[in-house]
Amino acid sequence: MNTYRVGSRRPGGFDVDEEVHYPTRPVDKDKAEHELLVNIKKATSPEETAPKQKHVRKCIVFTWDYHSSISFWSGLRVQPILADEVQTFKALITVHKVLQEGHPVAIKEAHGQTAWLETCARTVGSDNSRGYGPLIKTYVQFILAKLRFHRLRPEFNGLFEYEEYVTLKGIDDPNEGYETITDLMGLQDQIEAFQKLVFSHFRHSANNDCRISSLVPLVKESWGIYRFITSMLRAMYRRTNDTDALEPLKQRYTSQHHNLRRFYYECSNLKYLTGLINVPKLAADPPNLLDSGDAPDLPARPTTTKPPSPPPSAPISNAAEIHEQARMLKEYEDQQAALVAARQAEEHLRLEQEQQQQREFEQRQQQQAEAQRRAQEELMQQQMMYSHSQAAQQASELERELLAMRGQYERDQIFLEQYDRRVKALEAELANVGANINSQMMSKDELIKQLQDQVALWRNKYEALAKLYSQLRTEHLDMLSKFKAMQLKANSAQEAVDRMERMERDLKAKNLELADMLRERDRARFDIDRQKSSHKEEIDRLRRELNFANERAEDSSRSKNSEVSGVMSKYNRQLSELEDSLRFKQMQIDELLSKLDNAAGDLERLRDEKDQEIMVLQEGMDTTIQRLSETKQNQDIAEGATNLQIDTLILDNRKKLNQIIDSILQACVHKVDDAIYELESPSQAGNLNSTPEYTLSMVEKAVNNATEFATIYNLYLGGDVGGDHVAVIQSANDFAQSLADVLINTKGITRLASDDDASDKIINIAKVAGDVGLRFFENLQSYKLDLLQPSQRKEVAMRNNSQVRGALTKLSELVDELVPKSKASALSRANGDIGDIVEQEMLGAAKAIELATQRLQELMSRPRDSSRFSAVDLQIHDSILAAAMAITKAISGLIKAATDSQQEIVAQGKGSSSMQQFYKRNNRWTEGLISAAKAVAFATNLLIESADGVLSGTHSLEQLVVASNEVAAATAQLVAASRVKANLMSKTQERLEAAAKAVTEACKALVRQVKAVSARQNEEEDVDYKNMAVLEFKRREMEQQVEILKLEKDLGAARHRLGAMRRAGYHTDETD
Repeated sequence: MNTYRVGSRRPGGFDVDEEVHYPTRPVDKDKAEHELLVNIKKATSPEETAPKQKHVRKCIVFTWDYHSSISFWSGLRVQPILADEVQTFKALITVHKVLQEGHPVAIKEAHGQTAWLETCARTVGSDNSRGYGPLIKTYVQFILAKLRFHRLRPEFNGLFEYEEYVTLKGIDDPNEGYETITDLMGLQDQIEAFQKLVFSHFRHSANNDCRISSLVPLVKESWGIYRFITSMLRAMYRRTNDTDALEPLKQRYTSQHHNLRRFYYECSNLKYLTGLINVPKLAADPPNLLDSGDAPDLPARPTTTKPPSPPPSAPISNAAEIHEQARMLKEYEDQQAALVAARQAEEHLRLEQEQQQQREFEQRQQQQAEAQRRAQEELMQQQMMYSHSQAAQQASELERELLAMRGQYERDQIFLEQYDRRVKALEAELANVGANINSQMMSKDELIKQLQDQVALWRNKYEALAKLYSQLRTEHLDMLSKFKAMQLKANSAQEAVDRMERMERDLKAKNLELADMLRERDRARFDIDRQKSSHKEEIDRLRRELNFANERAEDSSRSKNSEVSGVMSKYNRQLSELEDSLRFKQMQIDELLSKLDNAAGDLERLRDEKDQEIMVLQEGMDTTIQRLSETKQNQDIAEGATNLQIDTLILDNRKKLNQIIDSILQACVHKVDDAIYELESPSQAGNLNSTPEYTLSMVEKAVNNATEFATIYNLYLGGDVGGDHVAVIQSANDFAQSLADVLINTKGITRLASDDDASDKIINIAKVAGDVGLRFFENLQSYKLDLLQPSQRKEVAMRNNSQVRGALTKLSELVDELVPKSKASALSRANGDIGDIVEQEMLGAAKAIELATQRLQELMSRPRDSSRFSAVDLQIHDSILAAAMAITKAISGLIKAATDSQQEIVAQGKGSSSMQQFYKRNNRWTEGLISAAKAVAFATNLLIESADGVLSGTHSLEQLVVASNEVAAATAQLVAASRVKANLMSKTQERLEAAAKAVTEACKALVRQVKAVSARQNEEEDVDYKNMAVLEFKRREMEQQVEILKLEKDLGAARHRLGAMRRAGYHTDETD
């Protein structure tokens, strides 16, 4: 039982039974009320948007959980709703939906909130700049009209369902139906007026979602009212024959049908509204009300006849209890009737007393008026007598005033007496009402106590019956198991009896055959032939049994060859003995036939021998059957042991497989831990060639890998298709590698941060993501999952996956701030031509490589200045140009392979969508790919300029090495950007990897040549320090230390400037 009733007193002064409800699910009410306040605050936010359905739905669910809406109304009152017209309008929308779909008690409790609703309409200012004032006032009027309707007709629910109405109220009075339809049509007219006002307040330049959301409950409510009126009119046409009386309703119904059709048509043109609900569609003409359709008829008023009760199990006790209940109800009704009669008598007496007091009061007023009139006449006479003097006039005026005051005093005394009598009468009436109420309460308490005693009695009977039923059920199950066991034993015994009966029938047949041989000597030859044929058939049968036994032995020998072979050898030996005995029997029969005429004693002896042989044969057959049953039992035992061994092997393999997966997960933990160490280590710089775009693409890849890993692991736990251990290991390694790449690239992009605080913030957020991923792998290990229930294990992967996604999303938002606004908005300005932008960037990179190749060819074909450079220098220049030409060729192949890989990725990933949709859906990867293509083109141009500068003497060899390193770094960035979306066994990606390797090898060759030239120059400048004087050696050492300090200082300053240049250069468009 989740509810109980308690007596309470309402402010009106009468008693009610209030039902206290407790929710069936374990819910903390304080927490639920706090969440309700949060949902109300979000649903009534000041933004001019529609209230979110999930927040309104939670308010509705709260009323159903606790069967109360008091907390909802309290939450509305504490919110600053009345200060803003948008919040007020959204609050009215929320209230309307709660009244429609909430618990029925919400409508009853809303009757006490009408003052607050009227306050909402009054507090709307005249300077409503956003135009919600008239909407709020009209909306409040409609909600108040709806509440008045539900107060008069509480049998309706919030959405006016017809079927529920007819089940709650039985009516057969057409007048009552006429009034109901009239009131509903009035409510429908108010809906029509309000929706027209909403449409008239639409703004073409502003967002109308908030206004449109108010149409959702109007559509639902108008549709419910329309369906109810249609069904009710059809029922009234069937019930009454006076169509003229219903003609006004029909005309008004036709008008409302056309208005609703126009309203639903306008709603169906609002895409936002059709995305929330299905707008009904009405026909052009109203439905035929004379047709019954699918509407139920008006239900008949329930009769007073008592429904037949089910036959009781104990007639005597139930009849006594029924009589006792009837007696209690009769006593309660008599008490109530006596109280009503006493109350009526007291009321009649009170009315008579009031009438008597009124008559006395009127009589006294007349007497007082008459006395005052006579006093005034006497005074006038006296005044006429003393009118000659001024003093007499003043005295007369004072006497008149005194006389008027005396009359007023007497009237006041009369009113005071009347008021005292009225107060005493009211006090007496209040005391009588209190006594009546106390007596009613006592009678109700006694009745409730008696009913509770009966309920306890019936509960005890039910518990006793339940215990008896459980005991009988247990005994019934025990008897069933015993019956099955006895039935099995009886079947086995019956089989044994049948086998013995067959053997006895065979013995009787043999005895009859021998008796026929003795009786019919003349037919001995015929008997011999018949015996031969019968023995031949028996031999064939035995041979068939032997073959069948051999086949069974061959089948059983696959599992138990050693045991069955011994049994089969014994069986074959017995069969051979049987065949020998049969042959011996045949010989004896022949001898018997030959000596049949000589001696009858020999026949008796032969008969005894035959009986003994049959007994031996029977014993042999019994022994063989027993051994076969023992063999079958041993085989069953062996199969059970084999199954047990198989189960043990499966568990061992499962355990080993879990150990392997745990080791893989632990390796992933070590990999992520190493990446976290490199992230936090100040001596590690990370990937210095990384960009925010590439890092964002790696974050996106890590998020996808995390989701894939969690899904595959849940499939593995459930043993479903696609969840084998190979897929788990592969997805775990992919996720760990992608997370490690995210951390390393995040460390690399800290060089682009504006200050140390921003860099520390990036590192801290990345460390949080790494720690979450670390816990992800640790929580999925088998020794932790074994501690949980099987139903809770799948939740671990999904919960950790959501945490990883949240941490990586925060990191993505922080890294996104490093992307320049001009670059970040490049794709947003594309307007659907993102594919063209990618193609242009790839073509631009290829064109830059072609221009660089042409420039190198021009440098190689340019005449050598032998007067300026020596032959060795010219040879060095040729080798550098050759290495640069090899690099440009390798880069050209790289760009071609990258273009093919990009096209393959788009073709495989877009599915049925377009190329632009694929690029927009994967905008992070698209930005990284564009950035990598630009970096390759820029590094190639830098390499050519450095080579040209070395040939012309304006650049050093170190600048050429730096340019070569830039080319290698840009190549690695382009390959990594393509690798994010490429398939595992893609041939195009393999060609791209090979092209990148060729570029790297060409860059290494160029660096080796430059280092060789530098080493040759250093060898020319070598000094023999061994033969140098001590003072000169010390002086040179000090000079070198000073030079080292200066170089380190310059190196630090240069690195600082390089970082500032990279940050400033990344946030500008110079690379474009």
